[in-house]
Amino acid sequence: MLAIVPDARGQSMPAPTGWQERLEATGWLLHGQSTFVEQGHPGFPSPYHGENSMQAKPMQRNTLSADLVIGRRLWHGAEFIIDPQVSRGFGLSGTRGASAFPNGEAFRTGSEGPAAYVTRLFLRQTVALSADTVEAEADPYRFAGRLPRERLTISVGKIAVFDIFDDNRYAHDPRTQFLNWAFVSAGAFDFANDAKGYTNGLAIEWDNGAWGIRAAALQVAKRINTLSLDPQPLRGHQLLLQADRFFSLGARPGALRLLGGWSQTRSQSYAALQGGDIGQTETNLRGGVAGKAMLVLNGEQELAEDLGAFARLSWNDGRTQQWMYTEMDWAVSAGLVLGGSRWGRPSDAVGLAGNIGGLSGPHRRFLAAGGLGFIAGDGRLRYRPEAALEGYYAWGVAAGTVLTADAQLIANPAHNADRGPIPVFALRLRGSF
Repeated sequence: MLAIVPDARGQSMPAPTGWQERLEATGWLLHGQSTFVEQGHPGFPSPYHGENSMQAKPMQRNTLSADLVIGRRLWHGAEFIIDPQVSRGFGLSGTRGASAFPNGEAFRTGSEGPAAYVTRLFLRQTVALSADTVEAEADPYRFAGRLPRERLTISVGKIAVFDIFDDNRYAHDPRTQFLNWAFVSAGAFDFANDAKGYTNGLAIEWDNGAWGIRAAALQVAKRINTLSLDPQPLRGHQLLLQADRFFSLGARPGALRLLGGWSQTRSQSYAALQGGDIGQTETNLRGGVAGKAMLVLNGEQELAEDLGAFARLSWNDGRTQQWMYTEMDWAVSAGLVLGGSRWGRPSDAVGLAGNIGGLSGPHRRFLAAGGLGFIAGDGRLRYRPEAALEGYYAWGVAAGTVLTADAQLIANPAHNADRGPIPVFALRLRGSF
């Protein structure tokens, strides 16, 4: 039987069962989850549409994912983790038509039937730099127990950038929190990943309880938003550096994170694309590479018992194509999450958040001329910043099982004031152990 342990977000986290604890004592880790999302929208105003537009007719789509995380202790401080996954389904309109896309479980490489692949396969070494220890936060990709207060953590292999960078206790996991991409992470940061959200690389982290420093060198997609990663890492790569500060305000925990990144990909500048290759956006036809600078300021603060707030500010230089995550060149998001203890439902949570994201001048002109990104492209553009509002109620049905009702409103989808607004409704069912 799983125990329900309310965490600081008001979400319900299944505590390790007796058999999981016994298994970990022998050096093995086993966790699993399955998430189903049913999502749809009614018809909405749309005087015209393009190849990447969200379809204006009523539509519903669903996604399903199931993971089995297997871990093995090797030598002291070393863990090997593999996470095979089966998924199926599609996002609305082929996961196109809104930069703040409403389903964080949806990718452009969906499938009608089950598709199996490995999401994570990495070796992690934790090196103790102090004798005192702290209790590790609940993490399906790490053995339970205590960690050195000051430590160095090295991860190498196939990873998800979001497991390490841009974390936020109130808005980071589309399986348990907000569904919209703009709240999973910073909307204007072009995170290294393939079309399913994973990459290969090396990450190094230092933590001492009050501060954290994280750095990584990662592979990037070879072509825009595809499954293939660039096989020439000296040609195409992403470098990340993040500084974390953990603190308390009035005995309430909070954190600030500053993340900087540099991507070098086979992308093209928007100015070059408008020079004659406007329909050729998948890769650089001239064989060159282009760089992109990016920044995120990410904050979280517990305000009261079971009540927390978050905010993110993100930016990129806007000169070259967004290559891997979504299409915003600046974004501001903020929200609140309230746990259900106040009304006698400690396993429940309610969240409300908003995001505004916009484009650089070159990016706007590219889309207005009929250009296509991998998310946006209506054939023309009457530019306005895109705005997304999301609210959810997560109901802890049983141990390890949560049913969530979610509603969103997307204004100026794909930064186009001529289309929308689009109301989007969803039900999400998740089970985990």
